[in-house]
Amino acid sequence: MPVFTAHTAETAPAAARRAIEGVRGRFGWLPSAVALIADSPQLLTGFLTASAGFEQTDLAPLEREVVILTISTSHECHFCVALHTGKLTQLGATTELITALRAGSALPEPRLEALRRFTLAVLDHRGAVPDDELDDFLTAGYQSRHALDVVLGVGAYTMSTFANRLTRAPLDPPLAAHAWTPAA
Repeated sequence: MPVFTAHTAETAPAAARRAIEGVRGRFGWLPSAVALIADSPQLLTGFLTASAGFEQTDLAPLEREVVILTISTSHECHFCVALHTGKLTQLGATTELITALRAGSALPEPRLEALRRFTLAVLDHRGAVPDDELDDFLTAGYQSRHALDVVLGVGAYTMSTFANRLTRAPLDPPLAAHAWTPAA
């Protein structure tokens, strides 16, 4: 018997219904990951608020997706990797960039590679990024506020990736074209 319930706007706790409707309106369908975390309106609202804040940072849309996909592959969240592969595709990202991000390998563009490496450093060092790694990030043209923006992204998408893994969120049919499994 499943531990977590995939809610609809009708079955979700009252405090989660508005958020569910907002997500469904934005996507045109209700992602299973959202339906499952709706059991905790606070988690759903917290994630949506944090991710909306991340969307308002000075990082460009492509840069934000680099951060998200780096977190998602590091945390092995198949749902997030598929969803954000779709977003990268919509942004017109090259196949080479998407393939490298999904594989967790070096990116073809040095500035984006610096962002990917810095995101990994934030994750690996739990925020206590060594000076040389922070210097590399800043030398690539980023500013100190961008380092903090990455921390916001890490916080938001750690919530999401951990919740998706805990609930074992299945991949929705609209994401099937971007299915992903971690390398062995």
